[in-house]
Amino acid sequence: MTFDVHQLDTFLLVGSAVTFLAILAVRISVGAGLPSLLIYLLMGVALGESGLGIHFEDAELAHSLGFAALAVILAEGGLTTSWRDARSSMRLGLSLATIGVAVSVSVVSLGAHYVLGLPWELSVLLGAVTSPTDAAAVFSVLRVVPLPKRLVGSLEAESGLNDAPTVVLVTLISTGAVADHGAFGAFGIVVYELVAGVGFGLLVGFVGAWIMRRAALPSSGLYPLAVLCLAFLAYGSAAALHGSGFAAVYVAALVLGNSELPHRAATRSFSEGVAWLAQIGLFVMLGLLLSPGRITLSHVGMAIAAGMILTFVARPLSVLISAVVQPMPIRELAFISWAGLRGAVPIVLTTIPLAEGVDGAERLFDIVFVMVVVYTLLTGPTLPLAAKLLRVARRSEPRGLEMEAAPLERIAADLLQVTISPVSKMHGVEVGELRLPKGSSVSMVIRDGATLVPERRTVLRHGDELLVVTPRRLREQTEIRLRRVSSGGRLAQWLGEDRGPDRTS
Repeated sequence: MTFDVHQLDTFLLVGSAVTFLAILAVRISVGAGLPSLLIYLLMGVALGESGLGIHFEDAELAHSLGFAALAVILAEGGLTTSWRDARSSMRLGLSLATIGVAVSVSVVSLGAHYVLGLPWELSVLLGAVTSPTDAAAVFSVLRVVPLPKRLVGSLEAESGLNDAPTVVLVTLISTGAVADHGAFGAFGIVVYELVAGVGFGLLVGFVGAWIMRRAALPSSGLYPLAVLCLAFLAYGSAAALHGSGFAAVYVAALVLGNSELPHRAATRSFSEGVAWLAQIGLFVMLGLLLSPGRITLSHVGMAIAAGMILTFVARPLSVLISAVVQPMPIRELAFISWAGLRGAVPIVLTTIPLAEGVDGAERLFDIVFVMVVVYTLLTGPTLPLAAKLLRVARRSEPRGLEMEAAPLERIAADLLQVTISPVSKMHGVEVGELRLPKGSSVSMVIRDGATLVPERRTVLRHGDELLVVTPRRLREQTEIRLRRVSSGGRLAQWLGEDRGPDRTS
């Protein structure tokens, strides 16, 4: 098959138009509280054989492209994850990604076989592909809910780590390796691949960080490329020695993202943009792979029933058992259970049995596709309500107090952007009354589109945007102080007067 310049022109025309519309759709999805993946999947279906007539049935190509996109998404997840925030809940996240996955696979497999009547092979595959949560789906809706760091950290760690064991498990089942090696042999393979993946990730991450700190590259734009190349080097190195590439790329990116590297802000922004591009391409491709004509009422009914087993039985049980390693209040565990959104990952995993020619693989793909769409629509928009009903929303941080960071590299400082919401008690407080840690200061106030350099007696108002410069070592204390003033006003307790750490974080 040849690919001439005219086909390239058509590809660029259609590809750029679809990508631009997908970027604009992010605004719609965020406003509606829905993961963007639903819009992208529907765009793919609309472009497919039942819409504009684009035929795409190459499961093996979809499998390869899907894995490449997941590697990019996991790299971005690791680079943008704060170890400081995640480490306190890493035990629970790791437990959810291992013990929780095992429990979920077992429960869904039993339900699929005995309740839905699926053969054992398809039942276990259904349990395996639907067990991992999806980082892109989870955090596209969680960003509108102010949650304690321990909850965000648990969900973030789980979604970053649980892809690796499920990919290995689905591959072993689809290729018949489980039958060849037995259950214990397959378990040993899973453990080896995970350990090898984490080991390569740590090695490449720390060595890469050491090199990047000493490399004097001629352009700042080369640093983001170099960091991403290091993350993918970890993936390729682990995969070449039959380790888990997904575990390697996430761990390497986590190490690199939390190291003091030049141009960290540019690296994170670049990786975020590349990850969005990977998500758009991935979801649209998966939508193209679907043949709506194959979906019957039987598929829909089975998808809803399997989703009920997963959402209301397997997920709560897996969270409850996983929490043995790091107990939490039951209402927080209930929220973690409800927030376990499934996105592109389960659909991508179904391309493995499709590519291997497993009997019933098309049926499995259709069931999982419908299940992901239905239950994302059910759980995604209800997360803010669930957080409110379960009383896990962060009371000391109103939604309007938004913070963004841009590192000031040479002095190891961060620039925080703080928006004073209509319900914030920061209204009426003087800048001097903020009592920020020594070394942190409000450098600018943006009010009604105009900028002013504040003095100590400058009074803050609703709608003001503050630019706060803080040394990186004082960032957490500065954020805590700003949250307390926002929730308690000028009389909010000063950090230095506390008898312990911030209880809300």
